[in-house]
Amino acid sequence: MKIKFQPQGVCCREMFLDISDDNKIVGAGFQGGCGGNLQGIARLIYGLDVEEVIKRLKGINCGGKGTSCPDQLAIGLEKYLEFKKAKAMQNNG
Repeated sequence: MKIKFQPQGVCCREMFLDISDDNKIVGAGFQGGCGGNLQGIARLIYGLDVEEVIKRLKGINCGGKGTSCPDQLAIGLEKYLEFKKAKAMQNNG
């Protein structure tokens, strides 16, 4: 499933993710932000389970902002999981 979202409070303006049916990250892209760092994040999360990515990245702070691109990525993935769970409940109910 391809998803995109707008992070809040960071330099990156948009995040794009491709997630496999078994919840693995199979693609990531970013618009804006620190290109080298975000390319590194994309490569590091490739093949990882969504919940593992959330666990590793949630709460990272950048420059006293209270958030960061990695943190915003984790927040976006949490929203994805909530959406997926709600959709599954809707289909089963």
